[in-house]
Amino acid sequence: MLEVIRALFDKALKSNEFLKFAVVSGCLKIAKESIFTGTNNFVSDTITGYRFEEYIGFTESDVHRILDDTGFADHAEEVKLWYDGYRFGSVDVYCPWDVLNHVAALQKNPDKKPQNYWGLTSHNGVIYQFISREDLDMNSKFEILMAGGTLREVITEDLTYDTLTSSETNLWSLLYMTGYLTQGSKPADETELGQNEIVLRIPNEEVKSIFKTAIVEWFNESVKTTDRKALFEAVWNGDAGKAAQEISNILFTTISYHDYKESYYHAFMAGLFAGAGYIVESNYEHGTGRPDVVIKDKKKRRAVIIETKHAASEEKLAAECENAVRQIIDRRYALGLEKGYKRVLSY
Repeated sequence: MLEVIRALFDKALKSNEFLKFAVVSGCLKIAKESIFTGTNNFVSDTITGYRFEEYIGFTESDVHRILDDTGFADHAEEVKLWYDGYRFGSVDVYCPWDVLNHVAALQKNPDKKPQNYWGLTSHNGVIYQFISREDLDMNSKFEILMAGGTLREVITEDLTYDTLTSSETNLWSLLYMTGYLTQGSKPADETELGQNEIVLRIPNEEVKSIFKTAIVEWFNESVKTTDRKALFEAVWNGDAGKAAQEISNILFTTISYHDYKESYYHAFMAGLFAGAGYIVESNYEHGTGRPDVVIKDKKKRRAVIIETKHAASEEKLAAECENAVRQIIDRRYALGLEKGYKRVLSY
């Protein structure tokens, strides 16, 4: 493949007498790659450069003109929240692909909500590579980013393909160069940035949704390889304290996110028992309502009902647990299960 690419660049660029100049575009700076031995004297302009900063994407005035011309000026705030936030040089720009796709969607349906257009065009393998590295403790840093915070990291633009994931610095650089992270502003009370150090943040809601999806998928996959025997034994034995401890241990290895709410923990609990030989039901009708999760062990004729709640603060955890217990009793979730199963436990 190197031979093919090398010859292509040589014939198309260096020795092409009919060519005045050429532009090669991509995510990474051209550096130290043997495919470019047939060419030379590249002038690189990266996302930290200033020469063409306002031409990389749509500026604020560009987007307002597009929305005004198409009659969707009232959508300016949501477009900014979802697709703005990228910084090239000293200019903030919107992702043009997203803006055009969303305007096209609004023309078909004026009530269309913003969605992830950018993620559909690229593979999110780089995020999986990042969060699955056991030799790097990245969880706390990702939690900061997902909560809207910033990180200070050294960035190197001279990445080569064989060293993309060789260090934490290179991984942060890769996320920055490929648009998953962008340049933020240094808080006034922090010390000055060091050489090649940049403040990093998630650009917008669209990219945040990509991170959230990738993290949840990664966690679901990692849970499948986790030893859950102690958890299962505690749950089936009615040992709530031990079960809570085991669940906390598993949660501690993942990335918490302040906006997960009940739906995430609902899916989390179902995922812990899925694929382990049990029947897992989610929001099925039982009694006079729909419990969040029901786990059935038909061989031993036992079942577990789980109702999940999200508390706004740690002080409100006990009250929310009481609400969940009351809901299980009042809506008679165990009704029907007690006819076929010898033991039904509710959590």
